[in-house]
Amino acid sequence: MYRDDLGRFKEFKAQGVAIKFGKFSAKENKQLEKNVQEFLALTGIENADKLLYTDRYPKEKSVITDLKRKHSFRLHIGKGIARPWKLVYYRAKKMFDVNNYKGRYSKGEAEKLKVYHSLHGNDWKKIGEMVARSNLSVALKFSQISSERNRGAWSKTETQRLIKAVEEVILKKISLEELKEMDCKLQENPEGRLSIVREKLYKGISWVEVEAKVETRNWMQCKSKWTEILTKRMTNGRDIYRGVNALQSKINLIERLYKINVEDANEIDWEDLASAIGDVPPSYVQTKFYKLKATCVPFWQKKTFPEIIDYLYETSLPLLKEKLEKMVEKKGTEVQTPAAPKQVFLFRDIFYCEDDSEGEDVEEQS
Repeated sequence: MYRDDLGRFKEFKAQGVAIKFGKFSAKENKQLEKNVQEFLALTGIENADKLLYTDRYPKEKSVITDLKRKHSFRLHIGKGIARPWKLVYYRAKKMFDVNNYKGRYSKGEAEKLKVYHSLHGNDWKKIGEMVARSNLSVALKFSQISSERNRGAWSKTETQRLIKAVEEVILKKISLEELKEMDCKLQENPEGRLSIVREKLYKGISWVEVEAKVETRNWMQCKSKWTEILTKRMTNGRDIYRGVNALQSKINLIERLYKINVEDANEIDWEDLASAIGDVPPSYVQTKFYKLKATCVPFWQKKTFPEIIDYLYETSLPLLKEKLEKMVEKKGTEVQTPAAPKQVFLFRDIFYCEDDSEGEDVEEQS
């Protein structure tokens, strides 16, 4: 960081620009593409594949490496992008990987993937090279085809396995110092109540690991079900998105999105926006926003993000307010004020609390 990022970060700070993480915006992608093309022109390296996947060209590797070092590749690729250079580099590799845009897998490719995995395990880099696909692509595809997965309602047994799996994966990521501190607290007060910071409940979780522990569901199903469970436990089981509360949440969401006035959905701080609905995970708010635009904005796929928000604000918002007013008047129901997000939760309230989300222990169907 001292060598590659500190100088850049100081410049961004002087300009009042915050360092970003998470998804890249369309503007950042455009700047990154420009940076790569400029570096290729500067060095004479033939293409982005040689620049970013130098190991694929052993005969030219030393020459390309020297050019990258001579012309400060790490600084150049991050120019104008307020992120750590490594994140910029990983994004560039994904954008310019010629193996990343090859469409659906054929039956033959899927069978080869199974064979290579039996030989090389989870060495996705090696397997990716063997089938000419990106590391991420082969890992996700294998997750889908490795075994039969259940569909439909989760059984109680599956749900309990999921909760246990998420707990284990989160604890695995906690630093040694934090674990020692937790252990000391338990020794001092065995009846004490351990707490966990909210971000650790949904950020940085390896869903591939969770999937492997659950066994009967793929990683996407696990992530979606965990969001459902976590939302219910964060809100103590209250219906925060039903009836008049749902209407008020949609109104709050539209007004907040209009107020922040961003050019791209990737610029939104979903963590902060969650308070428009209540004490919920960011992914819950993203899902609700997707459903809102998909149901209210005609041809939303062809509109820019500002156009979507303008339509919601100018057309949908007045209708929602009118509907809410009529519903409150008719039913005499009070609208609940969204709960402020808690920054810390008790461990037992998240991982050792039985609720309706655990379902019935029914026979699992594939």
